[in-house]
Amino acid sequence: MASDIRPVFFISDGTGLTAEGLGQALLSQFRSMQFEKITLPYIDTVDKAKKVVEEINQAGRHFGHQPIVFDTIVNQDVRDVLANADGFLVDIFQTFLKPLERALGQSSSYSVGVSHSVAPDGQYSRRIDAVNFALDNDDGARIRYYDQADLVLIGVSRSGKTPTSLYLAMQYGLKVANYPITEEDLGEDAIPDSLRKYKSKLFGLTIDPERLQAIREMRRPDSRYASLRQCQYEVNEVEALYRRHAIPFISTTDRSVEEISARILAMTGKRKPLK
Repeated sequence: MASDIRPVFFISDGTGLTAEGLGQALLSQFRSMQFEKITLPYIDTVDKAKKVVEEINQAGRHFGHQPIVFDTIVNQDVRDVLANADGFLVDIFQTFLKPLERALGQSSSYSVGVSHSVAPDGQYSRRIDAVNFALDNDDGARIRYYDQADLVLIGVSRSGKTPTSLYLAMQYGLKVANYPITEEDLGEDAIPDSLRKYKSKLFGLTIDPERLQAIREMRRPDSRYASLRQCQYEVNEVEALYRRHAIPFISTTDRSVEEISARILAMTGKRKPLK
């Protein structure tokens, strides 16, 4: 009897991040379906490819469905072996590179792992510096370097500030600090003193109170901090603070860190080339 779950493989002779990223984006359009997702990186030899074919075929028999296979394999010999699998193959490089080669009038280098390699143009170093900045300036730990920040995310505890700061650092090389708005801060009509001179860099995060309660309950069960009443109070007050001082903000409820970050970049125009 066939399962309701469809097996999906992301296969690459590199890290697998490209196959996984594009594959996940495509699968997200099928929200009513369940997927068992398997990422297999560094499949760079014929012997490894043969084992992968066996795994794909076994998954098809187990789930009773033809597996979906997203791959970014460069080596032709490895790709030839993979083509023997009993799966629906989505060859990402061949699908997009051939038309791009025609458009550019030039052949691809067909190099493994180039999209996630350490480039000599400073991009990698900038991202590492930004990640270190985000870690050093997490949760209001220190504020004396806020003048170097591209953005300062603010919001109540557990509204998503830290993961968003780190994602913006890792993906875009932005130096993002984050500062928690506490109950003491909410007792005042003004922006906290330590943030006032950085108002132009502030961006607020908010969250549905029920969702916030569920998150806090996992951290401190049965506490005042996690009570629905406290969560409702803090969310209402922080949103009023944002509106009072014209601080842009978005809700993180039911949004991935990728979507939150994309919306912040669109609203602030802070995206800049990694040089």
